[in-house]
Amino acid sequence: MNPELSLRPLRDAEFEAWRRQVTDGYAAEIETLGDTPHRAALSKAKADMAAILPDGLETPGHWIFAIELGAERVGRLWLAERTMDGRQVMFVYDLEIDERHRGRGLGRAAMLKAEGQAHTRGIGRMELNVFGGNDVARGLYRSLGYVERAVSMGKDIERTAGLESKSHRSRHAKLTNH
Repeated sequence: MNPELSLRPLRDAEFEAWRRQVTDGYAAEIETLGDTPHRAALSKAKADMAAILPDGLETPGHWIFAIELGAERVGRLWLAERTMDGRQVMFVYDLEIDERHRGRGLGRAAMLKAEGQAHTRGIGRMELNVFGGNDVARGLYRSLGYVERAVSMGKDIERTAGLESKSHRSRHAKLTNH
């Protein structure tokens, strides 16, 4: 018989290690996928964590779980009740399946458990944010029926003291000479 995936509330003794992992992981995503310098990414991650979870595990409306398969911990899940667009939603702040357990459907099973948590609390909508470069997560959420509502994009450009590049001027000249 296969062990069942379950959500176990995070214990007080586990919180500080969890907080460090989530903060460091969030900072890394901001830096890498959000194209932000390291110091700024770490500063934002720490500030966001302090603002969102001011009372740690006792912060009202937040639920932090260890994801377990049988007796083995295989990941983590952080949910919160929020008001968005005038209605109550269950917001997924963090879902992480340990690397060695990925590719086995555990992320999908954990999201279904998260939906069950929302249902138990009388909440009829799930929401989350995911970085654009996280294609695996975006694919999972799409496969579960989530719809992308916004995409933010950016590009670093070389400063040329206000002058257009030669190739841009050349293309512009060709377009205007027809």
